[in-house]
Amino acid sequence: MSRTLDFLTNPKVFRNQTSYNRFWDGRNYLTIIITSIRNLTRSFLANSHRFPLSDRVETERIIRILISILYATKNHLRASWGADIIPGTAINPSTGNATLTPEYSDLLPKGLYGCDDRGVGLVLQLTFFVEQYIKKGFDNGWFHAPQASQMQVQLNALVDAYGRMETIRLTPIPIAHLIHQKQVLALFGCVLPFALVDKMDYWAIPVVSLVMFTLYGIDGIGSQLEDPFGYDRNDIKMDYIVEDIRVEISVLLEEWKRAGQQGYDMFVGKPQNRGGQGGNMGDLNGAP
Repeated sequence: MSRTLDFLTNPKVFRNQTSYNRFWDGRNYLTIIITSIRNLTRSFLANSHRFPLSDRVETERIIRILISILYATKNHLRASWGADIIPGTAINPSTGNATLTPEYSDLLPKGLYGCDDRGVGLVLQLTFFVEQYIKKGFDNGWFHAPQASQMQVQLNALVDAYGRMETIRLTPIPIAHLIHQKQVLALFGCVLPFALVDKMDYWAIPVVSLVMFTLYGIDGIGSQLEDPFGYDRNDIKMDYIVEDIRVEISVLLEEWKRAGQQGYDMFVGKPQNRGGQGGNMGDLNGAP
């Protein structure tokens, strides 16, 4: 009997471990995206808080796009889009229709249209704006070559993590494997009482119940962790994580605005002597 239990529990534990690896990898890839957005935000703001107004507007626009990438990632992994592919919309679970999502629609570039219906995710679309900003900053002398290169590395890491999360979302455990496991488990549950009744009499009932509860529990845990990007209590808390990062970046953006308007450095209360109120390209590039 013990060998039979080992035969049944080993595949279940393997499936459970595989599902947890998907959950853990999904959380790590989300962290990579968040870290890349933090690094890009820090670099863009730290190098632009003394820009002229026209360039500062462009920087603020790209920071808002970085925040919207988080929301777009979350909605894409949850397949939260409907027949009407409109950026800033998400599917209503009760009606199945695309509905406006104020959480990030105001962060997207004006006039943007989605290409999800043609196979291009909104996240990938938004990364084009970020790369164009990096290219513009390098051409205008806002960033020197090593800085621009590191920004490109961060952007590439973001896209790579997004693709790996897509793989988790779109590659479930093979259905034939799941069906066979459930069939074998059900067959074992039917045969087990007959194997125990001679030796255990009525005690076979609670023993069988306990064994089957344990095996079905392991199977249920695997099912819960297999897709970690949904709305279940056991899924990654993407809503809270994304909102927390939005608040964090919004605070940085407000501080950046204050520093630019008052001629201060960020996070300090008095102006620094930099040879002028507005700064110049030498200041931005680190020249004396």
